[in-house]
Amino acid sequence: MNEQTFGQRACGVSFNPGGLPIVNRIKQQYADLVDTLNDLRTITKNEEEKRMLSIAITEAQTSQMWAVKAVTWSL
Repeated sequence: MNEQTFGQRACGVSFNPGGLPIVNRIKQQYADLVDTLNDLRTITKNEEEKRMLSIAITEAQTSQMWAVKAVTWSL
């Protein structure tokens, strides 16, 4: 397996015990967003921007977890 990106690790894309394709899709979409936010956080020199991007990453992770919970609720 290829090394995972920061976003893939942060969103746990390799964890899908039910093997649902929609879970894979949701997690990868959030991972892509987190990667973009992390790239921006890496290049900025502004500490306030870094802080806000860190919060955005955390909130994206939270949203991703709720989205997965929603699509697996009835299982």
